[in-house]
Order: sequence, then structure tokens, then C-alpha cells
Amino acid sequence: MLAQLGYYICVPFAWLTRLFYSVTGSYGLALILFTLVVKIVILPFQLKSKKSMLRMNRMQGKIKDIQVRYANNKEKQNQEMADLYAREGINPMGGCLWSFLPFPILIALYYIIRVPLRYFMSMTTEAIDGVRALAQTMGYETAASGQAAAYEQIYLAKFVHENWASFQGKFDRLIDLDYNFLGMDLANTVSNVIHNFKDAGWSGWGLILLPILAAGTQFAMSVVTMKQQGDANQNNKAVIYAMPIMTLWFGYMLPAALMIYWIANAVFSLIQEVLLNKYFNKILDREETDKEREKREARYAKRQAAMANYNRQMEQAKGDKKIKQKQAEKKAQQAERKAPGTNENGRVGQRPYARGRSFSEDHYSE
Repeated sequence: MLAQLGYYICVPFAWLTRLFYSVTGSYGLALILFTLVVKIVILPFQLKSKKSMLRMNRMQGKIKDIQVRYANNKEKQNQEMADLYAREGINPMGGCLWSFLPFPILIALYYIIRVPLRYFMSMTTEAIDGVRALAQTMGYETAASGQAAAYEQIYLAKFVHENWASFQGKFDRLIDLDYNFLGMDLANTVSNVIHNFKDAGWSGWGLILLPILAAGTQFAMSVVTMKQQGDANQNNKAVIYAMPIMTLWFGYMLPAALMIYWIANAVFSLIQEVLLNKYFNKILDREETDKEREKREARYAKRQAAMANYNRQMEQAKGDKKIKQKQAEKKAQQAERKAPGTNENGRVGQRPYARGRSFSEDHYSE
């Protein structure tokens, strides 16, 4: 179930990467163009959260003032903070979702790169088995375990590329996939290069530089982001260094193609961050005028009035419910008082007055 869901998540990303590869003939350029298109697609959804975040940064003085004034009253502090956010039109959680979006994209791209015949080429399991069987007759050896088994389809795709004349036209959707980019093998990993560094040449040096470039661009991105936030606490400082270190570590273990995406994503994000900060800061400067602030306060007052009206209606509904409940209880009590009594001596079966209300068997006894 999860594997099937993951497959369908990868389908649009694989189609887009395959399209760019068919146009450019370069796997590296296809990944860069893929990254650019993804950034453009999600940009409209990030604009509102970016503006909200910048406005929140400008409210840091007021936020700290509330935290100091109500340091011993957390309930009042939270209430005042929520009131400040509503009055200034700030959504403190607005930018959280989009900050995590690159991670599922990265995971999907990892599978597209690691399992190219299944995801990048969208071949069926039967067709992949057929490609593997033909390759084995030509001397291809299937990996049994370890990292080689995890990246087996990459090695199979490279074998197909090296012997394309023997595979061309024999399998639907099979593509001549060339992992070479600027003299580097994007299917390789830095860990493999280091273990066989003597014969690596430029390709090896280039692959070693990719994780360093990815970590460097990630560090620049983190610095610019934290600078715009205007908050230099220890947690933010830890994030500045944690992300590049994590990038460097993953760059050592994973195929180099992912580092192309990581570098491109960090560079495009850095450019986007600088341009959006400049653009929205001008807008926020203009909105700080008295006229714009009055409009914002009017919207806040209208929202508060609507909330107060809603609370009144809820209280009134509760009051009406209590009144109706008391009236029902009163009617029930009155009905009980009016109900005629009966003497069980006069009952016959289900008829309570079959012998009369005052019937007594001992009435004439001495």
C-alpha cells in the first residue's frame, strides 16, 4: 500500500525529469530545470507566508514586551500574543508547512534516481526482469546484497547505456540514460570515489566537491534566512550549522545526482529569499503608514465584533436551552401531581380499576 502510494507520488516528478532529459539530453541539466520548475510552481503558495513572517519579525519588540510583562502569567501571555497576531494580521504558523516541502520532493527524487527503470522510465516489473535477463546473457552480474543491491537498477541502467545497440527498440519505455554531467558520473557516490581514489581523476574530484558546494550553498541560505528573522539565539545558530553538516553527510552517502538538485535548490532559494525580502519589505514599509494601519485595525475591530456577536448567540442559545429544560421538568412534575391514584387491591391484570378504586376483600369481614 505504502509502496504503491510512493510510486504515484513519484510519477509527476519522474515525468517532469524525463521530459527535461528528452529535451536537453543531459541528466544534470534535467535535474536543474526540474528544480527550477518546482520552485516556480510552489512560489505562489509561499508568498503569503513569507509576508506574514517578515511582519512577525518586525513585531519582535512588541512580542518581547508581552513576554516580559506577563512572564508569570502564561495564560494571559498567550492571550495577549494571540490578540497581537490578530491585530497585526500575522499567522505564526504560516511558513511552517512550506519549509518542510523540499524534504518529500527530495525523497521522491531519490527514488527516481536510485530506481531509474521503475520510476524514471515507468517500466513494469516484467519489462525490468526482461532487461535484466538480457543483460545477464551479455555478462551483467546482479548484485546480491549491500549498497550494490540498493543501487542495482542504476548499474543496470548504466550497462544498458554502454550496450544500447543491443537493447534499443526491444523494451517499451526503456531509455538510453547517460549519467555523465560535466565529466562526472552522477550515479556514483563520494564514498565509492574515496575508496577508489587513485583512478578517480577529475570525475572523482568533481564528485567530492559537490557535497562541499551543496553544504556551502545551504550555509549561505541559512545565514540569509536567520539574518532576515533578526533573531540570533542559540537555537537558530545551531540550525545554521546543522543543515550544512547534514547536507555534507548525505552528500557523502547518496548518489551525486541528488547533490545537483540540492545545490540548485539552495541557489534558487537564496535568490528567491533575497528578492522576496526586498519586495515585501517595501510593501511593509508602505503598510506602516497611518492610513494602512487604520485599515488593518478596522478589519481587526470587525473581526472582534463578529466574534463577540457569535459568543452572545452561543450564550443565548445555552440560556434558551436551560429555560426549555426547566419548563419541561415543571410540566413533568405537574403531570405527576395530576395523575389519579389507584389501589392495587382493585387491579385485575393490566386493568387498574377492575374492582373499583376502594375495593377491599376484608371490607365485610368481622
